[in-house]
Amino acid sequence: MKIKINKKAHELPDGSTPKEAAEHAHLTEPGQAVSVTVNGVLRDFNVPLKEGDELVFLNFDDPQGKDVFWHTSAHVLAQAILRLWPNAQPTIGPPIEQGFYYDFGNLTISDQDFEKIEKEVEKVLAENHKTQRVDFTSVAEAKKAFAHNPFKQELIDQFANDGLSAYRQGEFFDLCRGPHMAALNKIKAFKVLKTSGAYWRGDSARPMLTRVYAISFPDRKQLKEYLHMLEEAKKRDHKILGPALDLFSLKEEAPGMPFIHPHGLIIWNQLIVLLREMQKEDKYIEIKTPTMMSKELWERSGHWFHYRENMYTSQIEERDFAIKPMNCPGCMLFYRTTTHSYRELPMRVAEIGHVHRFEASGALNGLFRVRSFHQDDSHIFIRPEQIREEILRLLKFIDKLYMTFGLPCRFGLSTRPDKTKTIGSDEDWEMATAGLRGALDDSGHVYHVNEGDGAFYGPKIDIQIRDALGRFWQCGTIQLDFALPQKFDLNYVDSDGEHKRPIMLHCAVLGSIERFFGVLIEHFSGKFPFWISPYPVRILTVADRHIPFAQEVMKTMHKAGILCELDDTAESVGKKVRTAQLLKTNYMLTIGDKEVENKTIALRTRDNVVHYDIDISDFLAKVLHERETRALMSPFSTAPREI
Repeated sequence: MKIKINKKAHELPDGSTPKEAAEHAHLTEPGQAVSVTVNGVLRDFNVPLKEGDELVFLNFDDPQGKDVFWHTSAHVLAQAILRLWPNAQPTIGPPIEQGFYYDFGNLTISDQDFEKIEKEVEKVLAENHKTQRVDFTSVAEAKKAFAHNPFKQELIDQFANDGLSAYRQGEFFDLCRGPHMAALNKIKAFKVLKTSGAYWRGDSARPMLTRVYAISFPDRKQLKEYLHMLEEAKKRDHKILGPALDLFSLKEEAPGMPFIHPHGLIIWNQLIVLLREMQKEDKYIEIKTPTMMSKELWERSGHWFHYRENMYTSQIEERDFAIKPMNCPGCMLFYRTTTHSYRELPMRVAEIGHVHRFEASGALNGLFRVRSFHQDDSHIFIRPEQIREEILRLLKFIDKLYMTFGLPCRFGLSTRPDKTKTIGSDEDWEMATAGLRGALDDSGHVYHVNEGDGAFYGPKIDIQIRDALGRFWQCGTIQLDFALPQKFDLNYVDSDGEHKRPIMLHCAVLGSIERFFGVLIEHFSGKFPFWISPYPVRILTVADRHIPFAQEVMKTMHKAGILCELDDTAESVGKKVRTAQLLKTNYMLTIGDKEVENKTIALRTRDNVVHYDIDISDFLAKVLHERETRALMSPFSTAPREI
């Protein structure tokens, strides 16, 4: 039997399985072949293969591989907990961005139980059970298998029309769609992280469950590195650093609606300046649309029917209005203001819109999950043949902006879901997906394909950025939309004089500016590059007699447009340095007798490198160049990067 394994031809005996194919290809290391796609679909390792099948084995480093690895691990966690607490009722256990969790009814545990759970997990892993899929032939059969678990009964009713299956490993049997790893022996490191309460189905009117978070890896070194990263992340927590640096605050009077302070606004404004500079280079136009618009608009866009529970509404003069949860419908109205020619396309329209979305109070998380935020939306109207070129332009734009902050990114292409649940013709989808895929190929970026994970209105590209700790954050997205141009009857006059429908691209690069701000705080650990720093220069006097010259130096800085603060308090120089260091100040300029006499400065960098007898004009020239080039590295520093 001839098949392809990772695009290479192989010969295997008839009836071979993906597990045997992995062994044949010597993909047997713990981090290798943790999941497999057969002809583009994720499958289990024990399905029989047939002539001409194409297999792609996914390693732990692949997002889909990681998901299967962690979902299998979630079953291990549940199995261990049921051995220890047999009356617990397992509900769901999905993989998440970092690890996985499992929710249980009728379970009460604390941090003190974690070691006991981990020891039981070790026993389960040592038994190395093979995972076995069971497909139910009827709803009744599935309900009988989980007769004593009301949560599973509800899930069975919900998914009755999608086919019902379960997975067995040893004595543990759980309702699950799969797929899973072939066996448990690839899990070499396992750690229970925390526990919390969670409402069943996220509904506060439903039972409260116990949620147990954990993570696993194919080797112990990765776990050690992850736990080290968690410790570093605690030091960088934007919810602590932000207020400590006087960048922002959160108030009970406005839950989920951040207050940005003057020093935080310095960073904010520089982000906007950078964004607008780049948009100007790419010939964007910028608009501003109303914050509140009528119910009729939201009915036309579909938000009133599908998103109303997340919208803030009001009634004025017996008319219903809503505060916008997104900027798109307002831009549709702007486009309709005038007639457009094909010569105007691509038409790139940018808006930094203030939007509001209701989030449950328990979901709020600093700047990462808020109710009030700003989006750097752009809506780009194009002709079908312009898709590939415009996507490639956007990818270059995104790459350039993120790398300004030292944030490399990775891409995912999400393709058409079930065609019965989408709009647009087969030809439209094929053309759009080919355009996105072609642009990604042309860009040279590695990307993974999320089959069937696109929106109902078009395929999309998701962009994740990697911070200094190696964590990935979902910020940007490029979405192709057939729906809104149709709903708002948007047209352009083509070269043949006919009115035709434009295709629209949604693109947000920073995404939520508040969230991106929080990511930057943690990425830089508050040590911002000079050009965006809220505390770039601080002058420290040794004694009162040095204040007049210090004030002259500060005036020189201000005249050059450099933010500068003067610490002329009666504190010791050591304490002044410590205060400046706590504020993550880029440059501390100390002025004493020698500096006054020579009209120079003593310069201390943030990484504690000290330079004496520095000429002020030389200092100015270097930092102005540092600001102009938006450099990540200080010209006075010995460290490769101040992160």
